[in-house]
Amino acid sequence: MSRHIKYFILFWITVICSGDAFAQRITVEVPAKVAAGENFRLSYMVNTQDVEDFRAGNIPAGIEVIAGPYTSQQSSYQMVNGHTKSSSSITFTYTLYASKQGTYTIPAAHAVINGRKVVSRTAQVTVVGHARKGNTGGQGEDDVQLRSAGSGISGNDLFIRVSANKKRVHEQEPVLLTYKVYTLVELTQLKGDMPDLTGFHTQEVKLPQQKSFHIERINGRAYRCVTWSQYVMYPQMTGKLTIPSITFKGIVVQQNRNVDPFEAFFNGGSGYVEVSKDIKAPGLTIQVDPLPHRPADFSGGVGSFNISAQVNKTEVKAGEPLNLRVVIGGAGNLKLIKQPEVGFPKDFDKYDAKVTDKTRLTVNGVEGNMVYDFLAVPQNQGAYTIPSITFTYYDTAVQGYKTVRTQSFHIKVNKGDGKRNNEADYAFEDKDIHGLMKGDADLRPVGEYFFGSIGYFVSLLLPLLVFVFLLIVFRKRAIEMADIVKQRGKRANKVASKRLRQAAKLMQAGKADEFYDEVLRALWGYVGDKLNMPVEQLSRENIADKLTLHDVNAHTVNKFIEALDECEFERYAPGDIAGNMNKTFDSAVTAITEIERIFKKRKH
Repeated sequence: MSRHIKYFILFWITVICSGDAFAQRITVEVPAKVAAGENFRLSYMVNTQDVEDFRAGNIPAGIEVIAGPYTSQQSSYQMVNGHTKSSSSITFTYTLYASKQGTYTIPAAHAVINGRKVVSRTAQVTVVGHARKGNTGGQGEDDVQLRSAGSGISGNDLFIRVSANKKRVHEQEPVLLTYKVYTLVELTQLKGDMPDLTGFHTQEVKLPQQKSFHIERINGRAYRCVTWSQYVMYPQMTGKLTIPSITFKGIVVQQNRNVDPFEAFFNGGSGYVEVSKDIKAPGLTIQVDPLPHRPADFSGGVGSFNISAQVNKTEVKAGEPLNLRVVIGGAGNLKLIKQPEVGFPKDFDKYDAKVTDKTRLTVNGVEGNMVYDFLAVPQNQGAYTIPSITFTYYDTAVQGYKTVRTQSFHIKVNKGDGKRNNEADYAFEDKDIHGLMKGDADLRPVGEYFFGSIGYFVSLLLPLLVFVFLLIVFRKRAIEMADIVKQRGKRANKVASKRLRQAAKLMQAGKADEFYDEVLRALWGYVGDKLNMPVEQLSRENIADKLTLHDVNAHTVNKFIEALDECEFERYAPGDIAGNMNKTFDSAVTAITEIERIFKKRKH
């Protein structure tokens, strides 16, 4: 009884803990080599959108930060055999400027992903030579112009082209559908649902989640271009089939030149705004012709195929299993073809084939092999022939039907011993009768049963208790997480305290510039989270108004504003550097502590 309980508890512990088995990671993308005087991009991608407190490493001297970070979110959907899979990611992108030659190492980035602290790898970039003349200050072939906020985005600045590798095909002949994005602006996000392709059996070609742009010239203009999605379609109907137009939702980053650069720096890139843009991808029409008169043995295959076969032995004893493997390979609608028929002699017992799919989806369609393993057992001795296996398909290269066949096999069956000699050969045919279990049996006293015992009732009750416990815990967490404003306010003091502890360490190390940066981040970040104010609205006047609305007295409001002003003033004030840092640190701590005390008093 105790052994059953142990196994059951171990099973539930494994199920509960398995959800944390998959760690998330940060992927870094940066060119290995750039020319001095050129702009380039540094991107950090996380394969989930549950990311908090992202921080990039310090950019080394010799490389300047031009813009960023700005974020882009991506979602993809893949349909395979009627099942839809989805994935999402978020990318943090910086635009950098290579000012000096040399090899630079960009330190690791940090983020909290799904509640866990994750660190990326370091990145290395080599700056060589000099940029081409005329590449600075305008739109070069490797750089997209970051436009001013409010400027219009025309159909020539951002558009999507839809193409099919064939406009006229036969039924079941694969068509490659491609959606390609062309842009002259800073496109950071694009979303579009998979089109409803009526009359097609469709599979999405898996493309890299991190999109890589290249340059294409159209009408003399250099566009950044990327293949966004591709689908392989097998038409199931004849006539004119329409691929409908789709409207994609895009996000374009523009520069807000009215924002104070100093304030923008300390507010995580508030000098940039995101603009929504709808991009309409046009529809297409595909003409699908019916196949010519189909032969009686037509397999349904359309494409280019071959067939081969082999047996595991040509001499067996009666009652022994024989395996015949048939492989159909090539490119086409391999997953939609009929199973080949094998004409075993009537003295052979036949079993259902085991089918192994060894295909892959490419831009040319489905390629690879379909493997069929046939099991047969001869019952009488003698000489037998397994005839050749034929496969008839429609060859798209010659626009006609082709029949390919395997060789025939001559099998010699010797007299058997009346029993099966190798039951292992029946492993994949689980419907067959298995041999008797041999060895010692685990006997129990008469009248002792697991059914009705204490262990039996515990095993029934334990899953229910675990389910109720998890239901309560996750429901409480869901309610708390649903209140985003409350969570930000609740987390504000904790985040500010963490930053102030870091500032204290910098103060002890005598790093004045880094100390003042960290204190400013603590003050701005605290009030933004506490008052639920977006970055672009953070100003001294807005903060004072918001704090007053939350019943914070004028004295405390003035003290917080003074802490901000003092932090900026003391950074450049003459005299004792250590004393200035101590004074600034005390003002920041006092201001945050008094606001926190007032909010807690209101709560109670």
